Amino acid sequence: MTNPEISGQQPSQASLSGLSDAEAAERLRTEGYNELPRTGQRTFARIILDVLREPMLAMLIGAGLIYMALGDLQEALILVAFAGLSILITVVQETRTERALEALRDLTSPRALVIRDGARKRIAGREVARGDLVVLAEGDRVPADGWITQNDGLHLDESLLTGESVAVRKTACGADAPTAMARPGGDDLPFVYSGSLVVRGTGLCAVTATGLASEIGRIGRVLSTLETEAPRLRQQTRRLVLWFAATGAAASVLVVLLYGLFRGSWLEAALAGIALGMSMLPEEFPVVLTIFMAMGAMRMSRNRVLTRRAAAIETLGAATTLCTDKTGTLTQNRMRIAELRLPDGRILLHDDQQKLLLEDEFHLLAEFGILASAQQPLDPMEVAFHELGDEHAPETVRVRQNAGWTLDHHYPLDPALLAMSHVWGNPDTAEERIIATKGAPEAVAELCGMTGNEKARLKDTIDAMASKGLRVLGVADARWSGAELPKSQRAFSFTFRGLVGLADPLRASVPDAVRHCREAGIRIIMITGDYPQTARAIARQAGIDADNVLTGEDLAAMSEDDLRQRIGSVNVCARIMPEQKLRLVEALKASGEIVAMTGDGVNDAPSLKAAHIGIAMGGRGTDVAREASAIVLLDDDFGSIVKAIRMGRRIYDNLRKAMGFIVAVHIPIAGLALLPLLTGMPLLLGPIHIAFLEMIIDPVCSLAFEAEEDERNVMARPPRRPDTSLFSRWLVGWSVIQGSLAFGVTGGLTFYFWSLGMGEEQLRSTAFLTLVLGITSLILINRRFSSSIMAALRRFNPALSVVLGLVAAILLATQFIPPIADLFNFARVAPEEIGIIALASIVMLFVLERLKPLWGSRLLE
Repeated sequence: MTNPEISGQQPSQASLSGLSDAEAAERLRTEGYNELPRTGQRTFARIILDVLREPMLAMLIGAGLIYMALGDLQEALILVAFAGLSILITVVQETRTERALEALRDLTSPRALVIRDGARKRIAGREVARGDLVVLAEGDRVPADGWITQNDGLHLDESLLTGESVAVRKTACGADAPTAMARPGGDDLPFVYSGSLVVRGTGLCAVTATGLASEIGRIGRVLSTLETEAPRLRQQTRRLVLWFAATGAAASVLVVLLYGLFRGSWLEAALAGIALGMSMLPEEFPVVLTIFMAMGAMRMSRNRVLTRRAAAIETLGAATTLCTDKTGTLTQNRMRIAELRLPDGRILLHDDQQKLLLEDEFHLLAEFGILASAQQPLDPMEVAFHELGDEHAPETVRVRQNAGWTLDHHYPLDPALLAMSHVWGNPDTAEERIIATKGAPEAVAELCGMTGNEKARLKDTIDAMASKGLRVLGVADARWSGAELPKSQRAFSFTFRGLVGLADPLRASVPDAVRHCREAGIRIIMITGDYPQTARAIARQAGIDADNVLTGEDLAAMSEDDLRQRIGSVNVCARIMPEQKLRLVEALKASGEIVAMTGDGVNDAPSLKAAHIGIAMGGRGTDVAREASAIVLLDDDFGSIVKAIRMGRRIYDNLRKAMGFIVAVHIPIAGLALLPLLTGMPLLLGPIHIAFLEMIIDPVCSLAFEAEEDERNVMARPPRRPDTSLFSRWLVGWSVIQGSLAFGVTGGLTFYFWSLGMGEEQLRSTAFLTLVLGITSLILINRRFSSSIMAALRRFNPALSVVLGLVAAILLATQFIPPIADLFNFARVAPEEIGIIALASIVMLFVLERLKPLWGSRLLE
């Protein structure tokens, strides 16, 4: 990456006075502060505005205004109430999510130690300017991009940018400033990058880029060019609502004309037309979609999964491919000692390390590894040595330190000899000093004076350990009795103690999560910047097919067409750069896949935003990754992704049940509205009756069906095809069958009672009661697609129980409380007529139950 601002504008190595305060202030004024703008942050007002601009919600409010214009204040108020409820649930959930995300951010600006006017000065990280000289020490977070002018054993953790947990060592530039900066990652480079962590050593760097001009800022610019795709379900529902609305409006006009022309009463014609329009206008669709998504987000939050965009849950349920980062996502982003090997070939694995105290040689290998590490380590590999000792032998591996031994000298890593040594002195000066060393096995072998054959055998052992994805270090020790220490660690006579294999351990939940995804037909692709050998080993541990590995080098040489063909057979991608992750996601999308992408680093952010659904880790994840994602896992548990997928599939199943029920239930309602026109009966249903029925239908669809539990095969079937319509032909057919049968029973009984000479008010009351019981039968039959009604009844649904209880209470009130009966123009129904209606409803339920197995499996496809 060439940076034109570097050459000629940075301080030379000889000039260590740095910028003056005036120069720094001027650069901050002209170039801006060293920070990234938070354009993606969603305030409370913006969340409300986004909710109000949602087309589905706007259509719901529009329908209420139409009813108000028609004079039906009750229905208008009902619609406005549901609109308000939808707004409230969505706003509360998304506001809670944004607050939780804000709490995850580091609220304090990182501090930086700079040299200004020749003096060291501690300032806020946002005040670092291009050209500043920054002092770096162990534990510091690098505040900006730059090149190293002085170096004393600097090692940096650049995992936020590269995804790799192993620290990289740095070198200093020569007398002249470099003219180009390399990309992050790799050893012996003279560059540092904003956000990386100093885990060892000290140094001085000249700042070359801040804010948006830094490597992190470059990723931010890529993010700003990406657009999040609109959820397909909302697109489908929008078309469906428009079609139903147009059909209902046309039918209403036709009924008004036919009623007026054939029956001569234009007032009745207007009432019939309004009733039919109310019965067919699909205001339930936007209610159901909005509440399902909001309630789903609330359910996910109880499992410590934050949903920044509620519709993302449904999209995740349709995911066909899950692209996952390795470090920090599949693995724990920390190093652990997995294996110890002695020179004689004996092996001690991590699971057997409780035997450590029984084996003196293994004990010495661990002890000298700890003595060769920093006493307060930041380097992940040195932390792993200390954790091993603290876990298995906290007293004996520190016996020398506890006896007063002190660190007298440190020999740092050198590019010419990749090993470091610590010299420990005893309070009893009569005893020899102990020198503990660790480093690259080849370097330690050289220090130990191994012969060619010994080195060849050692190489075979190293290769065998590396094939399992282990990072391998050699450990040795020596003694020194002289008063003066030599200038080089090569002067000691070392004894080789063995090899240590370190690994970034797999998260415990990953194998089960991968297995569940595979059973659900979801393909897992691991994308990492690590070496192919390590990537293959981790993939196999996780249960991911690792036979075919695509490397970043191969990817760079491929055309888009070649990549689309190759990506279909690849499950592991190694040595991948951040922009290549984005290219992989785009290739999968172009192949028709519904792509979910997990990650935690800044380098993951562009691909997280480009994917259909981005899933960020909330604990170890960066602010940039969280802002680019639709879902945040607060517990960083890969297994939570399976819960989210299950929830997405459950939501979609229940949504189809609700939508199918809506279509089915409107058929008998519309049929009863049309029946008087066809038979000469008095008007059966007016606006007040339709409004009451909507009070049943709306909460059943939006609350009762939403609360239904998973279908038994929810995670044992493949993802639905991306082009699958919300209303498949099987669902439409099933809805029509249910609705037609319900209308046949309702209309048939009404016609029968009318033919017997039943009075108008009693006939209306009978028809309404038959219709309500028919609707109840449709609710019960649609609760479960994959099991019988008896199995559904055994699963308690509190929301449904409350709704049905209220319906029963209101029906009783219409029969026994005169003012309410007068409001509905009802008369009391005789007990024998109630018995006939109940029997007919039970028969209808039995017939539908017998028909359901012929359709059930297809309804879930």
